[in-house]
Amino acid sequence: MAFYVGILDGAGDAWGVRIPDLPGCFGGGASPEAAIADATSAAREYAVHVAAGSGHLPVARTLIDILADTGCRPDVAAGESAIMVQVILDRGRSVRANISLDAGILDAIDEAASARGLTRSSFLASAAIEKLSQQATRRSTTRREMISRDGAAAASEVQQAKPVATRPAKSARRTQNTSKKVSGKHGS
Repeated sequence: MAFYVGILDGAGDAWGVRIPDLPGCFGGGASPEAAIADATSAAREYAVHVAAGSGHLPVARTLIDILADTGCRPDVAAGESAIMVQVILDRGRSVRANISLDAGILDAIDEAASARGLTRSSFLASAAIEKLSQQATRRSTTRREMISRDGAAAASEVQQAKPVATRPAKSARRTQNTSKKVSGKHGS
């Protein structure tokens, strides 16, 4: 699973999402949520197309990188905002999973799968993908207000960023902790 930054724009009943790191990949809909869901689906199709051509997906830039790029960052003044678009990558192989469900839920799943001409596994996989997409859409729409409001400030902060103090490496911390334990044992 990967996340790409998308740029959401629109108003009323016409919304769109473009994904700068996936050239030509975009989605649209009558609401921000519908546009994000369509962009998520388009990104998944983009990934399948790239994989079929034995290619590799472009590396996803961070939100900070997108906000710093004057060529693709959202135009906050025009109502655009940055969102995160989830891309679930197929691995091309099935893996057996042992799950436990209530018998009534399993019966309902089997009925729904049968009505759609699917196997239990494909029904569960498609339901999981749909749920993951909805979860990513909710996160994106919640964050888009914050990014729209603070996007310009965040972009200027990127340009004025100061170095941040770093913590000691794990091995150094482990050594410090070990010496404390050893000295504690011998000190008794």
